[in-house]
Amino acid sequence: MKRPFRHLFSFLAVTLLAVAGLTGCIATPDSAGGDPGAIRIGTLRGQPHLYAPYFMQRFAPAGTTYEIVLFENSPDIKNALASGAVDIGVLGAPAVLAGVAAEQDVHIIASAADGGSGFVGLPQIRTPQDLRGKRIGFPAGSSQEIALKLTLRAHGLDPDTDVQLVNLAYSDMASAYSSGRVDAFLSAEMGVSLARQAGAHEIVSPYETSIGATNIVVGGNGRFLDEHPDRARDAVRAFARAIDFMKGDRAAWAAGLVETFGLDPAVTDIAIGNVWLRWELDDEFRGRVTELARQMVDFDQLPAAPDMQKVFRTEFLDTVGAQ
Repeated sequence: MKRPFRHLFSFLAVTLLAVAGLTGCIATPDSAGGDPGAIRIGTLRGQPHLYAPYFMQRFAPAGTTYEIVLFENSPDIKNALASGAVDIGVLGAPAVLAGVAAEQDVHIIASAADGGSGFVGLPQIRTPQDLRGKRIGFPAGSSQEIALKLTLRAHGLDPDTDVQLVNLAYSDMASAYSSGRVDAFLSAEMGVSLARQAGAHEIVSPYETSIGATNIVVGGNGRFLDEHPDRARDAVRAFARAIDFMKGDRAAWAAGLVETFGLDPAVTDIAIGNVWLRWELDDEFRGRVTELARQMVDFDQLPAAPDMQKVFRTEFLDTVGAQ
């Protein structure tokens, strides 16, 4: 029997126009570049843990415009960063690690959000042992893939032989659950909360592995960082201010998501409760990203670990606490 499900996105142009005053500019990858002086910021559609760029304009220096460029996945944002199509991107940490490992000129310049993930499934799947033989959705090349495989191993299950892993896009995850194509999935919001509303439950926390809740970072194009350090520093400061604003006004955060992407307010409230916003690149966070890189090698996401000295550029956070 099919499980009830409400479609995730009603992504309408009129909605984007309604928030243009808040965000400066919104574009797709093909339409970016309308304002040659704008700082172009890549982010993903409809995910609450990547929403901070929509509040950056209110913290921008006079005369600075932030142009938001929407993508479908983090590897696409990383490739746009590497090519210079965008200057800064809010994306999954694994994508930046893969870029550095491939000697692309991309770097992590701030953190953005922990969490935003969930491991959910059919009500009859009460323990991880009940997953044996089940179909489990996951987004390949993501932190969720690493968390899933580490979680399965921790409970005595071999990801290669004891379960059936199904690679799905983030936007397809909840519909795959509702239609019965998968019995469970470990993925990102909003799919997790949508599935829970449709009757799924959390099987086990995805945050109890060696990578913790590590997920989203701010990446920078190396050439932009080198040629425009003051603009990069201003952008990172505006991002950090946006994060602090969202932490202090969760209602504005939720309302922005609902208005921008046409999301269900009740589901949005659940989803943002599963996100821990941040911007700091402290030792603990960098240690978890280093562990993530090690696990990416172990699970064949990377042929070799990147040079972690090239991954992080922390100098753009130096003035964040000054204002």
